[in-house]
Amino acid sequence: MIIGVPKEIMHDEARVAAIPETVKKMVTAGNVVLFEKGAGEGSFYFDNQYVEAGATIVEDPQEIYDKADVILKVKEPLFNQAKGKHEIEMMHSGQYLITFIHPAAPVNHEMVKKMAAKGIIGLTLDGVPRISRAQSMDALSSMSTCAGYKGILMGASDLPKFCPMIGSAVGVVKPSNVLVIGTGVAGLRAVATAKGLGAKVFAADIRPSACEQAMSLGAKIVDCGVPEEIAVRKVGVVEFAKKLPEEWLVKERENLAAAVKDADIIFCSALLQGQLAPVLLTDEMVASMKPGSAIVDISIDQGGNCAITTPGERDVKHGVTIEGIKNIPGQLPTSSTWLFANNICNLLLFLAKDGKMAPDWDDEIVQKILVTKDGKIVHSGALEAMGLA
Repeated sequence: MIIGVPKEIMHDEARVAAIPETVKKMVTAGNVVLFEKGAGEGSFYFDNQYVEAGATIVEDPQEIYDKADVILKVKEPLFNQAKGKHEIEMMHSGQYLITFIHPAAPVNHEMVKKMAAKGIIGLTLDGVPRISRAQSMDALSSMSTCAGYKGILMGASDLPKFCPMIGSAVGVVKPSNVLVIGTGVAGLRAVATAKGLGAKVFAADIRPSACEQAMSLGAKIVDCGVPEEIAVRKVGVVEFAKKLPEEWLVKERENLAAAVKDADIIFCSALLQGQLAPVLLTDEMVASMKPGSAIVDISIDQGGNCAITTPGERDVKHGVTIEGIKNIPGQLPTSSTWLFANNICNLLLFLAKDGKMAPDWDDEIVQKILVTKDGKIVHSGALEAMGLA
């Protein structure tokens, strides 16, 4: 089997889908790895290391797309300015693509439709289920850890004031207030990081267990006011947030309003697995915040929790800095690449048997990550978001 690893083309994306260690694993398993020249340099992994691990260095990404049975990427396919065409156009029917596709996000709908029309078998990493046997493949959790840490540092950098309480000869500067909305993997890392910076931390989540975890890290809980039976679905011992009916979404916003108004930094990480992220901050709520405050909306890949976040951009609206950057983990390229490359390699080796891709289409992991197959879009969250369910 030929595995292709092209260079990421998203602006400022320094990550890559394989490191020398995982290339060696793939080659040892009997595969050929085609690696685009210089693709690892942003993460401080260099071509000579990949060659030593057994990869073949290729200069033209089109050659990788032409020859590979499987393409491993970090971000969804984009328009390649250097080649003058979209990465989807560079691919071929029957080719597997493993990456973060975020198929429910409106910005990706046309791309997903083109994937299906091209006959590409798309597998999205944001669909990997939170079950024990999939933990080593869960790139979303790995990248969420990175985003939680780096996102809080970005918010702190945007503030025109201190995060911790500062004593001085002329008085005491009060600590900043940080509100973390959604305390999954990213949110909990954000809570811990904000506490480490000396901020006063508040947290909100519709899942009681997530609130308990945030509280254990020192956060004060903001009650969302949503009954557990409406908010939560359980798979074994794991709690997942449900998509709320509109009347309960309005209730949640009302309960968050006071904490939003008082917050200096709001970290948004509330997600629904495989679906659009819930909009929890309206334009009016952002306008209620103090000028100079900051919002870091890491849920932007799935539409965003803030109604006025600009995807991929850093904006100032109502005097509030809103971070909509889509590749926050890419700003920790060495650590995030190490985690990501191991996750995607583990998934690939799980899907492959006897030197070729052989997914068990009835397996829960495969069903959750499958986006396009046989010329059709099959991802339920994408179909719902497109109005095709």
